[in-house]
Amino acid sequence: MAYLALYRMFRPTTLDDVVRQEHIVTILKNQIETGRVGHAYLFCGPRGTGKTSIAKIFAAAINCESPVNGSPCGKCATCRALAEPTNLDISEIDAASNNGVDEMRDLREKVQYPPVGGKYKVYIIDEAHMLSQNAFNALLKTLEEPPRHAVFILATTESQKIPATILSRCMRFDFKLIPQTDLEIRLKKVFDTIGKKYDDEAVSAIARAGAGSVRDMLSLADTCVSYSGDKVSYEAVSAVLGKADFKTISELCYAILSGETAKAIERTETVLATGKNVGALLMDVLSFLNDCAVVKTCRDAQNILSLPSETYAETLKIARAVDGHTLLRATEIFTKLETELRYSASPRVLFETAVFKASMPQVDYDIESILARIESLEKKLSQGVVAVQQTTLELEPAPAETKKQALKKAYEVEEEEESYYEEARLMEEPPQEYLYQETQFIQTQTAKTQSAEQTFPKASQSLAEVEKVEAKKPMLKQAVAGDAKNTFGTFLRALRKTGRNGVLYTICMDLDYAYEDGIFVLYTESDSMYRSLMKAEHYALLQQAFEAVGMSQDSFTVRLRGKQADDFNKSFEELKTRFAGVKVDLK
Repeated sequence: MAYLALYRMFRPTTLDDVVRQEHIVTILKNQIETGRVGHAYLFCGPRGTGKTSIAKIFAAAINCESPVNGSPCGKCATCRALAEPTNLDISEIDAASNNGVDEMRDLREKVQYPPVGGKYKVYIIDEAHMLSQNAFNALLKTLEEPPRHAVFILATTESQKIPATILSRCMRFDFKLIPQTDLEIRLKKVFDTIGKKYDDEAVSAIARAGAGSVRDMLSLADTCVSYSGDKVSYEAVSAVLGKADFKTISELCYAILSGETAKAIERTETVLATGKNVGALLMDVLSFLNDCAVVKTCRDAQNILSLPSETYAETLKIARAVDGHTLLRATEIFTKLETELRYSASPRVLFETAVFKASMPQVDYDIESILARIESLEKKLSQGVVAVQQTTLELEPAPAETKKQALKKAYEVEEEEESYYEEARLMEEPPQEYLYQETQFIQTQTAKTQSAEQTFPKASQSLAEVEKVEAKKPMLKQAVAGDAKNTFGTFLRALRKTGRNGVLYTICMDLDYAYEDGIFVLYTESDSMYRSLMKAEHYALLQQAFEAVGMSQDSFTVRLRGKQADDFNKSFEELKTRFAGVKVDLK
């Protein structure tokens, strides 16, 4: 016997063997068991979902002498007669080649004859949407009032082309695409039956390429079985599908997403130089970008994609390295390119243009490219701030020969932080300028010299150079008593320069201020902010900042505004007065 393709060999023969379509199978089973068989059915849906197979099973079941669970038994005389290719009770008509009015007139005459062996004479009209308008009109009256023994089953993939007069006379069933999980189960069963070994990743790749169609999947599986040796592997399936090497595609996509235009063009030329079709390369790129999107957004991405562990690890690495806006923008660019390639005489130029556009958002002006550029700037800014903070916190004594470099680095970090906080200020400070004050300059330099000698005892020879750098740094102007605005502005500058605490600085920027009875008062209406300011470490920084602008510890205070706050402030001040020698802190 000649070799049968897998999709023909494993065509279902019972309703229980049909993959999914439970909503249709249940209705047909109930009609067969109750004997309420209609005269016209319309099976519509995508290719390879079981329309013709169910039509044949249903046609045999309604003629079977003793159907089993809604399916033909296959053992009675009627079932054996219907299995013969010469039977006249079940007729399959290809509407694509018999779409004229004459064929429908011939069918209308033959339908009057009763069935030979069964109870019904069934006409299965495949691709019914191919019938001409005149053919539909010729069939219309017979379809509406056929003989009692006639049943019509129309199968089509384009139900929108069926006239409304035909639709209204048929019982319609809409077939749906088969989920990938069910396709994988079906394919594994087929491979087990024919004795073919396989990898789970290969089965998943074939089922995914089937796109919900059992016939498409089995046709591809047939090719993979012939291509592979003893075992169907993922690499063999990729070769049959015409996919480029995964490493090359991943490098190309990563270069596009990371903005490395030159590298992306080089990878593109390398792939196309091997004879790869531009359309096939585009599908590979879209597939990889889609995998990255799934990995980036789905928690169970590995089970969803069913990729080999090495492939999944590389995809995960790239997905984590790029932001969502960049990934979405690149996907949209290449999706639009898929439509443009159909009408282009220079597909290679179009593809390379898309690579340029996707990898260079700085030259594009659509909203997605602007968002990508903003996100990139925010990322760089946050990385710069983190680097400054880490450098400030992790600066440790260096070896003797690098003391000079360490001191210079500390000064540079200080200057960088000053620049950052200057740009981050959200309020307008008083237009005060830095002044050079000789006395405070000498005191400050003496303190810094002592601190440096304690930290770096063997680096005293470099302090002279540090003093030259420090001599160029301006000092803060003193606060003016009674001028609340001037005092608050100089205080903020001192806090930014001496405190080096971004949280405390941000809190202080939102405070109100006033002079009351010669004391400078900082007000807040938030209990949480007040408690934060009164913490020992924060209050010490406030004292240090006020001392830097010439104010003593008793010349300022922090108060909580409100009735309850007034009572609390009085109690707290009284407590500090009574227990002057005890450290009082707020928690």
